[in-house]
Amino acid sequence: MTVPFPAARTAVVTGVGAPRGIGRVVARRLAREGWSLALVDVRPDGVSEIADELSGTTDVLGVPADITSPVEVRAVFDRVDDALPPVVGLVNLAGTACPTPLLELTVQEWNTSFAVNATGSLLMIQEAARRMAAVGVGRIVNTSSITALDGGGTFSKTAYAASKAAVLGLTKGAARELGPLGITANVLLPGPVDTDIMGGQLTEERKAGMAAGIPVGRVGQPDDIAAAVSFLLGEEAGYVNGASFQIDGGKLIH
Repeated sequence: MTVPFPAARTAVVTGVGAPRGIGRVVARRLAREGWSLALVDVRPDGVSEIADELSGTTDVLGVPADITSPVEVRAVFDRVDDALPPVVGLVNLAGTACPTPLLELTVQEWNTSFAVNATGSLLMIQEAARRMAAVGVGRIVNTSSITALDGGGTFSKTAYAASKAAVLGLTKGAARELGPLGITANVLLPGPVDTDIMGGQLTEERKAGMAAGIPVGRVGQPDDIAAAVSFLLGEEAGYVNGASFQIDGGKLIH
């Protein structure tokens, strides 16, 4: 039996702090589509900026938080419970890059990559899924990377690739365990996207170099990712579960 979405529902979106990041583009799109929003990032100024921008278009709550902390993540959802409609959507976009080569990689860099990219997603899923289970329906969208499949090298390398591969496994496990509760979990694998995560704003020269290996002839844009998020969070995506979506213009075809 399929449980319909409540008329008023909330999507929690992490990684909204960067002005040129995917998180802000996703938040804007979901606001247009009628979602109430809880916006989460470790950067308070960034959270306030996008929350203020969207406050006239939907119910929105900006919550600065470190998603690697179980205490802070629980506090995020406690605030959401008090201020917004039921949580039906979760979009895990927060992440950290790591360009350090394997033989120079420190344990601290390795642990940081896993803490933000994998553990943070886990903690957000646990708290969100408890609320979704009470509603009887939920949509979780995680963000891995094409580097989880090809090992990286464009900018981020082994630690990033390994942590994003962990997100793949996390998503599949979540899909299997949460599906009976009416909750789907799917994962995006973006290729190169024109944001600042790859060492700052891409120059036209860097874009051209990256696009040379992509069949569609360009790097991705945040809107490309937001479109996929919109579909996977939608009520009609209820039979899509445990799926991986490459959004890379055909960079990796296998």
